[in-house]
Amino acid sequence: MVINEQHEKSTSVSPSFLDGLTGGLLLCLLLLSFVSVAEERQVSPGDGTLQTAIDSARSGDNLILSSGTYTGSINIDQSLTLQCENSVSHLPCIVDGENTSHVIIISAADVSIKNLTIQHSGAVLETEDSGVFITDKGDRARVENNHFEYNQIGVYLKGPEDAIVSNNVIIGSQLQHMNDRGNGVYLWNTPGSVIKDNVIRYGRDGIFVNASRNNIFSGNHMSNLRFAIHYMYANDSEVSNNISVNNHVGFALMFSDRITAKNNLSSGDEKRGLFFNFANYSTIEGNRVVGAEKCVFIYNANFNKINNNSFEGCQIGIHFTAGSEKNEIYDNAFINNRSQVKYVGTRYIEWSKDGRGNYWSDNTAFDIDDNGIADQIYQPNDLVDQLVWRHPLAKLLLNSPSVQVLKWAQSEFPGLHPGGVTDSAPLMRPTVTVLTTDTIVSSLIP
Repeated sequence: MVINEQHEKSTSVSPSFLDGLTGGLLLCLLLLSFVSVAEERQVSPGDGTLQTAIDSARSGDNLILSSGTYTGSINIDQSLTLQCENSVSHLPCIVDGENTSHVIIISAADVSIKNLTIQHSGAVLETEDSGVFITDKGDRARVENNHFEYNQIGVYLKGPEDAIVSNNVIIGSQLQHMNDRGNGVYLWNTPGSVIKDNVIRYGRDGIFVNASRNNIFSGNHMSNLRFAIHYMYANDSEVSNNISVNNHVGFALMFSDRITAKNNLSSGDEKRGLFFNFANYSTIEGNRVVGAEKCVFIYNANFNKINNNSFEGCQIGIHFTAGSEKNEIYDNAFINNRSQVKYVGTRYIEWSKDGRGNYWSDNTAFDIDDNGIADQIYQPNDLVDQLVWRHPLAKLLLNSPSVQVLKWAQSEFPGLHPGGVTDSAPLMRPTVTVLTTDTIVSSLIP
């Protein structure tokens, strides 16, 4: 009898187990039902047809647009993919905002916009009129392989996390004064978002980021802008493998910490290739700047590591202000700049680390022991430089006997040196690959 009771207890099923099993089955059924309803839906051009298709779609649907023109503004408030069928017809799918507000608004997570031509947003900068406007509900949005034109702002990421904007062509406005135009890509408080492999021309700034973190900007080609990439109050991010051509400023890092800027090219930017303003604890390596007024301008930037960069053919290699402290500057190449360094302060600053300094194309030094390090220290600025920077009219006296005597006296009596940059281990040859003109030109073609 005891044995039977034990057997009955061992084969009985508890109510909690049944509840769990029932819940699991219901979850599986829900997932299966979701998969079954997500489908491709064909959409044809016409006034209002695109918004109607979005409103009638179910979460997860893929809306395939036939070639033609669709009117905006449209709002995507559920997880959808919007893409053009032009891989077959090779004709564009145009979403036209008719010069009013945003062309496309993304206000749901996991939305993808692909292969569209997005044009004619409103033109009011104060209302942030954009080709694609992604709200803080648009986490993980993907905007890929689109063509943007005639928009005030190309893509505006206002608060989403982990969005991706890639492989787009964004043509900004040329109509207004440059400061009154919108940016190609505008990011505000959008942690984890990635902007990569885009071509951005005209407008104000190519990529402008404000109050964000953990972003990656990589492989973008930017030209005819104010700033190619512009940081404000954005931390812990990466700027890599970008090309800036014929902009006012290439890469501007302002009021931002812990930025890695590596392997970027600035060619023919008018004012500055690299600009650091209150940018701290950052790594600047492997970058090339060619032909700007100032290859680099460093203003009140501290605790940065600047190495393995090439600064070539600028009016000034580095303009370095007195408020910048504790920066490591070594293994860089300063080549054929009219003035290699401009530093007006009187403190002595060392630009070498662990027995390695920088390469200076105008340093006529010897290396008797053949160790790759020049036998004498290098000081890019002397008393005459300081005099000319403080009193520009003194240039008229550069070839006068009095100035020549001053140069000779300073070389014979180092105590006359006014302070400034000293490289105690100048390199005899550059450690970075110096780009030839042909290499630079070929890399500028998007």
